[in-house]
Amino acid sequence: MIQKPSIPKGTRDFGQQEMAERNYIFDTIKSVFRTFGYSQIDTPAMENLSTLLGKYGEEGDKLLFRVLNSGDCFSKVNFNDFCTEDGVNSFALSKEVCEKGLRYDLTVPFARFVVQHQNEISFPFKRFQIQPVWRADRPQKGRYREFYQCDVDVIGSKSQVNELELVQIVDRVFSLLDVAVLVKINNRKVLTGFAEICGFPDKVVDITVAIDKLDKIGLEAVEEEMRSKGLTDEAIAVIEQILKLSGSTAEKIASMRTLMNGGSASGLVSETGLKGLDELDELFGLIKAAGVSSPVEIDLSLARGLNYYTGAIFEVKARDFAIGSICGGGRYDNLTGIFGLPDMSGVGISFGADRIYDVLKGLDKFPKNLKSSTTLLFANMGSEEMKYILPVARALRDRGVAVEVYPDATKLKKQFDYADRKSIPFLSITGENEMTSGQINVKNLVSGEQKAFDKGETESILDFLK
Repeated sequence: MIQKPSIPKGTRDFGQQEMAERNYIFDTIKSVFRTFGYSQIDTPAMENLSTLLGKYGEEGDKLLFRVLNSGDCFSKVNFNDFCTEDGVNSFALSKEVCEKGLRYDLTVPFARFVVQHQNEISFPFKRFQIQPVWRADRPQKGRYREFYQCDVDVIGSKSQVNELELVQIVDRVFSLLDVAVLVKINNRKVLTGFAEICGFPDKVVDITVAIDKLDKIGLEAVEEEMRSKGLTDEAIAVIEQILKLSGSTAEKIASMRTLMNGGSASGLVSETGLKGLDELDELFGLIKAAGVSSPVEIDLSLARGLNYYTGAIFEVKARDFAIGSICGGGRYDNLTGIFGLPDMSGVGISFGADRIYDVLKGLDKFPKNLKSSTTLLFANMGSEEMKYILPVARALRDRGVAVEVYPDATKLKKQFDYADRKSIPFLSITGENEMTSGQINVKNLVSGEQKAFDKGETESILDFLK
C-alpha cells in the first residue's frame, strides 16, 4: 500500500521561493539587530521540562510538546498511581515519562543560558536568536504549531533606554520591510494596580489572563470570566472603568494616576500601579525624544498572558492587514532567579516571522528580485564546450556571482525553460564558434541585450551582470 505523503497539522513546508522570501525577512531583522549592538546565540530545540514548566502559566504549560524518554519509558510506570475518578491524570503521567520538552519560546531558554554561562558573558548582555519554537495549539490562520521567532533581548540593566531601543528596532525593521505598524505599550505594574484598587490583589493573574482576551472575546465575556474567578460586580466595575478610558497617552496616564491614587469607586491606592505609570511616562518621553516614526500608543487592555513579565509590555500590529500581533514582548525582573541568579532584570521583544511572512505576502511587499538565487546560467552545449566554460564559471563564483551550469547537453528550449522557471536573469550560450574565437556570450533575458566577451574579461562580464 502506497502511503500518501503528509506533514503534521500546524506545520509547513517551504520551497525555494518561500525560503528566499523568508531569508529576506530574517536578513532584514538581523541587520537591524546588529546595528543596535546585539549578537546572535543558539540554544537546543529541546530543554529539560523542569526548565520550561511553570514559566508560561497554567495555559502555557498545557501547550508544551513533551518528549518521551528514550527506551521503554512506560515499563516501570504503575498506571494505578495516575488514575483518578475522571480517568488518567495525563499531566502527572507525562512528568513521569517525559524529562524533556520542545521549547515554547526563546526567552526562558535565554534565561537558562545566561545563568549557565554567566561567567563567560559581559553585562548588560545583548543577544538575538532566530530559531523555531513549538506549541500544541489548535492550528488556524496565522497560528501554527511550529513557527520561527526572532527574539532580541538585553539583560543586566533596568534602564528604560533598553525599552526605547526595542521600539526603535521595531520601527526600523518594519520601515525596511515597508509595512505600516502600530506599537501598543502597557505595564504589568499597572495591571497589578488594577487588582489592588478593585480590592482583589491576589487575583492579578486571573485578571491579566482575562483582560488578555479582550480583543478576541469582547468586554462582556472578559467580565464573565473574571466573575467566574471570584471577582465581585463592584470590582469588575472598577476594571471596566479603566478599560474604557480614552484620550491621548498623557490623558490616559493622568486619569489612571487619579484612579490609582484613591480616585476609583473603591478608594484604594496602589503604589505599584503608580510606579508603573511613572515608567510609562518616562518611556513615552524617550520615544518622543527619539523621533520614532511609527505610531506608538498606550493600551491599558494590553496584558500579554506570560507570567514572567513585570514591567513594560509591547505588542505590534500591522495597520493594513488583518492578522494577530506580529511582535510582542516585555520587561522581566527575575526570570533568571528561577535558575539561581536573582535580581537580573531584562527586557526583550519577539518578531513572529511566520505572521510577518503572511503580512508581506498578503500586501505583496516582497521584492520582485527574490525569485532566483542564480544570476547566470551557462547552457550545456556539449562536453568540449563544458570544459571551456568551467574556468569562467569558477572565476565568476570567486567574485561572488551565483552561477549555475546546466548539467545535461539537451535541447536549448529545455534550458531556456529552466532559466525562465527559476527567473534566472542571464544566460550564456557558448558554443563551437565562441570557443574558436576565445569568447563568452552572455544574454540578458529580461532586456534581450546580448554581448560577447573575451574569455578572460571577468571584470567586463561582472559589469554586464550588474
